[in-house]
Amino acid sequence: QVQLVESGGGLVQAGGSLRLSCAASGLTFSSYAMGWFRQAPGKEREFVATVTWSGDYTYYADSVKGRFTISRDNAKNTVWLQMSSLKPEDMAVYYCAAKRTYLLPTGFDYDYWGQGTQVTVSS
Repeated sequence: QVQLVESGGGLVQAGGSLRLSCAASGLTFSSYAMGWFRQAPGKEREFVATVTWSGDYTYYADSVKGRFTISRDNAKNTVWLQMSSLKPEDMAVYYCAAKRTYLLPTGFDYDYWGQGTQVTVSS
């Protein structure tokens, strides 16, 4: 049974930082590209960042480029999203997702999704 469990969300002031974690189990983690997505109230889910199985290649949404960093440790079956210079518009539920591919994924076609962690940014 595949599980993706996000943690690290919380309340932070604008300009602050948070690091989200996603612990994976039940899958061969190193065979999966990992992504982070987010969904704000009343809005559609949007892509945030993705990383290849090796961690060598990453891709970011323009809205977070230069502020967020995705990374992974295959020995720990974990992917992180380091978020800095947070803005009120970053407030959302953040989800991690796994896609079995050795390429850099595009779109929302991921195989597994976590339950999400809430990030609240106060202005």
